[in-house]
Amino acid sequence: MNRSLLSVFDIRPSGATTGAYNLVLEEVNGPRKLPIVIGMHEAQSIAIKLENMTPSRPLTHDLFNSLCLNFKIALTEVVIYDLVEGIYFARLICHQDDKEEVIDARTSDAVALAVRFGCPIYCEEKVLKMAGILPDGEEKEVKPMPEENPEDPFGLEEPVEPQTNFGTLSVEELQQELDLAIQKEDYERAGKLRDEIESRTNT
Repeated sequence: MNRSLLSVFDIRPSGATTGAYNLVLEEVNGPRKLPIVIGMHEAQSIAIKLENMTPSRPLTHDLFNSLCLNFKIALTEVVIYDLVEGIYFARLICHQDDKEEVIDARTSDAVALAVRFGCPIYCEEKVLKMAGILPDGEEKEVKPMPEENPEDPFGLEEPVEPQTNFGTLSVEELQQELDLAIQKEDYERAGKLRDEIESRTNT
């Protein structure tokens, strides 16, 4: 398996999207960096652990860590294994006794857990080839690839704004948008589309 070991290089606010942060991972034994746009809460969770700060109440990733430790479940490694349409895919490799379980996770959550468990973070070579950057080209040539964009989390090129554009769509077009929203797991948008369809069909 061709993959590289990564570490957290930097977390900084994203100038492009309000409330988003750039998480930059770097190769431990190489020059490339992997920039990922993540949400504010995940960035805060990673930074708090890296700074050895203790929140007054456990964060979600702290709670997951405590549950695993109490039930003797070890997170042994995190693997970033794919990048599709700007979305990173990661896996948690967990062990309990002699049993191994592989769990899908968002990359931001996976990194937040990795820094708590002290486990390695690996990245498949194909992902680094697609999104990894060399130091000289970091600022000028490459934009961070988003894991999630709070304003457009599924990369819809022309999203329909609920309260202004639904009236221009037919019921058939609304149903197509609903199917797409469900496919993309955008349940808030799906709910609004469903309500619009029901309001038209019930009149």
